[in-house]
Amino acid sequence: MAAGLAESGAGSAPGRPAPRHPLGLLDDPAQCRSRCAMSRFKNEVAHLQAHVKTLRLGAGALFAVALLLGFGWWSAPKSLTIHVPPDLRSGSTRKWWDVPPESVYAFSFYIWQQVQRWPTNGEEDYPRNLRALSAYLTPSCRAFLQQDYEYRRASGELRRRVRGIYEIPGRGYGDDPATRVKVVSGRDWIVTLDVSADEYYGSEQVKRALVRYPIKVVRLDIDPERNPFGLALDCYAGAPQRIEPPPTPTRAGAPANASGRLQGGSP
Repeated sequence: MAAGLAESGAGSAPGRPAPRHPLGLLDDPAQCRSRCAMSRFKNEVAHLQAHVKTLRLGAGALFAVALLLGFGWWSAPKSLTIHVPPDLRSGSTRKWWDVPPESVYAFSFYIWQQVQRWPTNGEEDYPRNLRALSAYLTPSCRAFLQQDYEYRRASGELRRRVRGIYEIPGRGYGDDPATRVKVVSGRDWIVTLDVSADEYYGSEQVKRALVRYPIKVVRLDIDPERNPFGLALDCYAGAPQRIEPPPTPTRAGAPANASGRLQGGSP
């Protein structure tokens, strides 16, 4: 009977392969090795693709950082103004943006001396000084000095006048630093200048005034081409004061020298 069934089955499907078992691959070592090798290859390709994607993201991030650094370098100032104290015997350590008081005093005296310098004719020299030094004056100070020029011209104090000021010996910054420069803030100072103002009409001296000028100084970093100091005068912090001349030794019975006495007019 079994033989008959076998013969019947064999005869019913001549030349057709026997049906394959669903887990037949497990029974074929060659096919299993091929399938495993293909799976490892696909996993390796996926791993490499993920690595390439990571490298691309990293390269993009580095490019963005390079752009930011390039922008920062491009926008950085090409030059920096460093205020170095005039006396370096003991050395100095400062932040580059810090302005020492001695530099503020030197700047104030130099600019104010130039404003007050009339070498030939005050009627022409005074307004020319205001134009030439406008970068070192605040707009309000420029307007104030312009009014002073108009007043002096109307009073007859400029025509053919020669004027110059100089620091009174013994009353400079080194003699009393705390009095000469008062630090109001990191951007504001009050400088006290004790000067002698001499005026001549032709060859004749007509005035010698000993004056104390309280000058306001502010930080003004807006035009380094015309004002490399980054400072500007803001005119008076108070009314100018006439001061007494320093005592001079005299011989017994001789009158004291009164050459420092003020002689009328504006200081």
